[in-house]
Amino acid sequence: MTAAKPRGWRGIVKAFATPSAGTLCLLGFGSGLPFLLIGYTLSIWLREFGLTLGAIGLFSYVSFFYVFKFIWAPLLDRWKAPILGFLGRRRGWLALSQILLIAALTGMAATGPAQLELFVALAALAGFSGATQDTMIDAYRIEIAPPEAQAALAATYTLGYRFGLIVSGAGALYIAAYSSWHTAYLAMATCLVVPLLTTLVMREPETIRVRERVGFQASFVGPFRDFFHRHSVVIAIVLLLFIGLFKLPDQMLGVINGPFYIDTGYTKDQIATVSKLYGVWIGIAGAFLGGVSVAALGLKRSLYIAALGVALSNLLYLLMAQHPGQTWAFIAAISGDNSTLGFAGVVLVAFLSSLTSMEFTATQYALLSSLANLPGKLIGGFSGFLVERWTYSGFYIFSALSVVPTLLLLAWLSRRMTLDRPREPEDEAAKASQN
Repeated sequence: MTAAKPRGWRGIVKAFATPSAGTLCLLGFGSGLPFLLIGYTLSIWLREFGLTLGAIGLFSYVSFFYVFKFIWAPLLDRWKAPILGFLGRRRGWLALSQILLIAALTGMAATGPAQLELFVALAALAGFSGATQDTMIDAYRIEIAPPEAQAALAATYTLGYRFGLIVSGAGALYIAAYSSWHTAYLAMATCLVVPLLTTLVMREPETIRVRERVGFQASFVGPFRDFFHRHSVVIAIVLLLFIGLFKLPDQMLGVINGPFYIDTGYTKDQIATVSKLYGVWIGIAGAFLGGVSVAALGLKRSLYIAALGVALSNLLYLLMAQHPGQTWAFIAAISGDNSTLGFAGVVLVAFLSSLTSMEFTATQYALLSSLANLPGKLIGGFSGFLVERWTYSGFYIFSALSVVPTLLLLAWLSRRMTLDRPREPEDEAAKASQN
């Protein structure tokens, strides 16, 4: 007879005390570090260098690798990494992506925006390597531990990821303020040695679901076919539209916020302290409230609260536009924006998880989470041109109004499907027979 799994506080302590929990925290740090270095932090460097808002917005497309990482993910499952294949399927690709990421950031530090074409190429390499690293960490997390430990691993990964955001946000800005941008990016590349060493010493998962004999149709078409089969074509299409628009009010601000802070008179020190130190902890608090909301109010009500909160919080940036350089206005805007973003992030994860099939969990979740970022990033690429036409205030008002289609789609879905119904478990014996 199988021994009973520990529950309550004993189960929590056991899950968090595993060596894998510490490993995922360090890997999470490496995952969070490059994200801002090709986005928010980089936009401030580019604005100080003198690039126009339109050019900065277009530059943000290097982060699209994070949106389309599901395209090459099946290939990473089928083949081992070149040269480093001896480390194993997961560790080999993970180490290779980290080495390329260190090289790309070092190159960005050495060249700078003055050599713009090479700088863009290096930023794109950093985006591709960072997205590949994320894909491998997700696969490693799922395969390294049993289901009852996954929540603890996800929590420690998120904690490490937030520390990575602090270092690449506040840390890079402080270094740039007191030294130079070149020194800041070189320091960030050096920090990535920690997750690389973690990859080299951690163990390879004992069981990897190798898909070497799975054809194109099963790998790429199967997850789509399953999703539309389970939800009907019309509802599936509306679900995809809703997911794509859910984070739109926030996603379109990602590139333009950094230049906005600079243009309204805030120093790099202020930006680092308020946005990338205080703001990160506010985001963690918002995420906690999101989890409480889903448990207490259900998924449907939480989705309404999250969608409205993300949109309305953008209007707080009007305070900064009306009171340039005032710290209290900066704190008010960041408090509203980061808390609602953290809240909405947890609610969206719960919703996407409820839509995935157990047979295609990893692939479908990657597809849905990528879709959640795509429309906002598309508009974000043109955000600089919109600001130049409408001013910052007009752009923030537009971003808040963009929630209207999302609310209409949510109302339509809530009348046709039970959003609060948990996903039913599948036959484990049938699942095991397929692996």
